[in-house]
Amino acid sequence: MSRLALTHPLHLVIGLTLWSLWFVAIYGGLSVACAVAPPAAEQGALTAINVALGLLTVATTALLGWLAWACLEAARDELGRPRFVAAVSAGLYLFSAVATLFVGIPVIGVPPCL
Repeated sequence: MSRLALTHPLHLVIGLTLWSLWFVAIYGGLSVACAVAPPAAEQGALTAINVALGLLTVATTALLGWLAWACLEAARDELGRPRFVAAVSAGLYLFSAVATLFVGIPVIGVPPCL
């Protein structure tokens, strides 16, 4: 099995697809966890649910950031359309990473099951 080249047009949609999967997983997981085993309100924001959501957020952001960097490096080595595809993909990966952090930051200070 060969690796998908970073100049392939499929990278134009992978970043936002990963972000949307993370979004569904984090809010779906939060809803299920709060329905099955809600933590006590006195625990505040430091609960197992928030730690799991935070780790998933950090892992997703790291993956998207690495893909953005890899696409940017690939764009520097290419010319023409492959360069354009890799550069736009890098921007979309970076946008997805920032969106992941922006949506995921509340797990630091907000109790999970309000």
